[in-house]
Amino acid sequence: MHQGKHLFILSGQSNMVRLDTDASFRPLIEAEFGTDHTIVVKDAMGSQSISRWYKYWKAPNGSIPESRGDQYDRLMLKVNDAIKNQNIASITFIWMQGERDARMAFGAVYEKSLLGLYNQIGDDLKRTDVNFIIGRLSDFDMKNEKWPHWTMIRDIQMKVGASHPRFGWVNTDDLNDGFNALGKSIQNDLHMSVEGYKTLGKRFAEKAIQIINDN
Repeated sequence: MHQGKHLFILSGQSNMVRLDTDASFRPLIEAEFGTDHTIVVKDAMGSQSISRWYKYWKAPNGSIPESRGDQYDRLMLKVNDAIKNQNIASITFIWMQGERDARMAFGAVYEKSLLGLYNQIGDDLKRTDVNFIIGRLSDFDMKNEKWPHWTMIRDIQMKVGASHPRFGWVNTDDLNDGFNALGKSIQNDLHMSVEGYKTLGKRFAEKAIQIINDN
């Protein structure tokens, strides 16, 4: 087994906000690596573009937003506090985001931004071996009727997720049917069901364990 502690960084927008890591993610991770050998840090914010994380983001027309990278700074404050004086065996970055960029038709710059964000984390943590897991957008708007770049961003997420042995993506198409936290029946919803979030946490954990053990 790897020496040191395994760090898991989870971030993104509302579907990550609503994911309770203690419900299904952390138990599987701790069962695999041990409670004393795992560090889980989550920081997410709903309705945000990847521009709030990637510090060099530019819109397809070249414009630069006022807030760029501020959510990333907030995330990394938590990460650096959690790993202070710790020996880190592995780092796994888990990302559930893209809905906002699909809605705003920012697909043309999403792949560059996604890889840029990944490299930004590696540079800041001084590691070249960071694992990367992407929660692929669901089947919410497969006809791109409301969110014009929905399928484009799905495709980018799959492409990036399959591009490196340390990368991966998880399916969420079956997680947005059932009942939400308010007890309302949902189908192909933008957000996931109560059970859907539990399954998502499990899938993230299983994919993380697989990548760590394979590398």
